[in-house]
Amino acid sequence: MAGKKLTISDFYEMRDQGKKITWITAYDYPIASLSQEAGIDMILVGDSLGMVVYGYDGTVPVTMDECIIHCKAVRRGAPNVFVVGDMPFGSYHTGDSDAVSNAVRFVKEAGMDAIKLEGGVKVASRIRAIADAGIVVIGHVGLTPQSSAALGGFKAQGRTAESAEAVIADSIAVEKAGAKMLLVEAVPPELAGSLRNIVSIPVLGIGAGADIDGQVMICGDILGYFQAFTPKFVKKYANVAQVIVKAITEYINDV
Repeated sequence: MAGKKLTISDFYEMRDQGKKITWITAYDYPIASLSQEAGIDMILVGDSLGMVVYGYDGTVPVTMDECIIHCKAVRRGAPNVFVVGDMPFGSYHTGDSDAVSNAVRFVKEAGMDAIKLEGGVKVASRIRAIADAGIVVIGHVGLTPQSSAALGGFKAQGRTAESAEAVIADSIAVEKAGAKMLLVEAVPPELAGSLRNIVSIPVLGIGAGADIDGQVMICGDILGYFQAFTPKFVKKYANVAQVIVKAITEYINDV
């Protein structure tokens, strides 16, 4: 059940005590509310809403305004959960000033507790500028969907020595720039586990094994209502799509 809202200090304490941090995406009031009731530690209003909610082919078309709308809904649904706004493509790429302005929108307009952005070495100045503005930043390295085309598609990263070194360099740069947590996506479990010993901030993963401080999962994947595709590492805990289709079919028959 929902308790007090956790803080960055709580997450560092959980890391030190070996307690796993639970993180899920949510894009609307109902899922946010139910996640809070279940006792989730963190919610990410991810730019994955582009695919899960709007049916886009990827995350690149997602706008700041779309993100803010969904962040507001999630905040209302989960007032006692640490909620993170995901900075969409183009919201921080044009310069430090734009990055800060858009990060401020997440906090001021939507009440977010932190923001997340993709990239490492190349976005270090953005992370520093946002952190210097007093906003909690979560870095995202490894497979970064917004730049997936440059990475050769949605492919795991860190599988070669050169790629692994790049992931490590990005992780170190993220921490040095002032990020308070690190999300690692689609890298070998051995690499993700080693990152936990390289950086001092909590390391969370998606498709990066279990030897880290916590996990984030897409709500549509684990609940079984997003059916366009399902990553191999996902465990489905429900098949909501099947339940919905059955219920609507029964309604149609009743009418």
